[in-house]
Amino acid sequence: MSLPRTGPPSPAAPALPGNRRRRPGAVLVVESVAVFMVMLDNLAMNNALPDIGRDLAVGVGGLEWVVASYTLILAAFLLPGSIVGERLGRRRLFLAGLAAFTLGSALGATADSWSMLVTGRIVQGAGGAALLPSSAALLRQVFPEDATRARALGLRGAASGLGLALGPVIGGPLVERFGWQSVLFINVPIGVGLLVFGAYVLPYAPPCRSRSWDLPGQALAALGVGGLIFALIQGPSEGWTDPAVLAAFTAAGLALPALLAVEARAAEPMIDLSFFRDRLCAVAALAGFSTSLALFGAIFFLSLYLQYILGWSPAGAGLVFLLASAFIVVTGPLAGRLSARWSAFRPLLVGVTLCPLALAGLASYGEHARYAEYCWVLPVIGVCVSLTFVPINVIVVQRVRGRQAGMATAIAEMLRELGGVTGVAALGAVLNSWMRDSFLRQAEAVLPADRAGALADRALAHGPAAALAGPVAGAVHPGFHVAFLDGLHAALYTGAVGTAVVAVCIYVMVRTPAAAPADEPGKLMRPAA
Repeated sequence: MSLPRTGPPSPAAPALPGNRRRRPGAVLVVESVAVFMVMLDNLAMNNALPDIGRDLAVGVGGLEWVVASYTLILAAFLLPGSIVGERLGRRRLFLAGLAAFTLGSALGATADSWSMLVTGRIVQGAGGAALLPSSAALLRQVFPEDATRARALGLRGAASGLGLALGPVIGGPLVERFGWQSVLFINVPIGVGLLVFGAYVLPYAPPCRSRSWDLPGQALAALGVGGLIFALIQGPSEGWTDPAVLAAFTAAGLALPALLAVEARAAEPMIDLSFFRDRLCAVAALAGFSTSLALFGAIFFLSLYLQYILGWSPAGAGLVFLLASAFIVVTGPLAGRLSARWSAFRPLLVGVTLCPLALAGLASYGEHARYAEYCWVLPVIGVCVSLTFVPINVIVVQRVRGRQAGMATAIAEMLRELGGVTGVAALGAVLNSWMRDSFLRQAEAVLPADRAGALADRALAHGPAAALAGPVAGAVHPGFHVAFLDGLHAALYTGAVGTAVVAVCIYVMVRTPAAAPADEPGKLMRPAA
């Protein structure tokens, strides 16, 4: 099979003021560490939630928003962040985003109430939404050649994937030794150091004063993506017919089509829809969304499995992912080199093919699994993360020319975040449905049907500790373990089948060579006829 190249060598970058042009490695370090922190906070808080609930007297719904507030703001404002970067200058926005992320971390670490903690998480998410698209665009500026840029994006992608993988690994031990505040406080000294160093080494990036703000597009994107994520997060816990969930779905259903209509007619749109008409960029977007959907959902529920079923501590459950993290470190730079030497689609095809294999492997273990049995699955997850997300960054940045690079990167990052939230919601819906049916069948063997039904509903809404107390606990508690495993396996196999279908679609889509990207700055490639 002849795979398409991701594009011809780019024109030379403009000269940078001072001696910053001679320090591209320092720029890469600043941006990789910043991206690592942003992605780390996607999952690092998960192991801290029980302690937060106890210290701040917060129920399950409030704890969900400790996690959701960060992801919601991060995903909803990535696209507006890209256009603000063009308008104000990418260097300026990157530093502002890093400062906001650091400030949000400090607010959360010193929070003495749920509202202050959530406020800090919102500020963190806004900072992440500002710096992520700016970072990729700045790398394009300091690495003008495709080969060196691909390697640099490989290291940045490895830092991103490593942040996701190390979230549970770092979060668990920090919570057990220093308290939940330490998960946020650790960002503060690192963020301050990066601000000082970044202000010195980051290149000047002139703003595009003629670029319009596209306020209708920004508002519709925030409303549509934010409404959709809100509904997906709240739906499993509040019910899909809850008025707030229905209102959020309605808002998203109206705002997202309106966004497409507005952007199609805008003279300078925030979202250039030709990004999706470029078949190879569409492949990258599909791969990022589907892989995030599967892996985020799987990792979230695997953490519950390790603590609910196997009885591990938060730190022990987090350390399970250490082996996957090691393989991300090793294969991330390798994916960048492969993308530079041959084609980014070769490692991408391998990565998306490994995803269903990893999910099927996770689904093959039950109530008495041991860590040694996962030793083959965790490296597969690590390799899958690197060989999928690193080539996606390379494809997007190299297929899109000029100032549109920030917009294209924001689309790719937004779809990845949206895929993760969708994965937790969608796979969670499968898990909850199968778990309730299985638990109900077992509970009805020892309890009247009405009591069994109420017990099943309570177990789903409040967890086993609240639902399985009392005189019937000994009779039904083993049934909960069996039911949870039934639901978990159903969710993982569902994800495996879905990602296998996506992998076949991607293979078919990249078989036919595509046109090379346009050389003019700011233009997207148009697909071949």
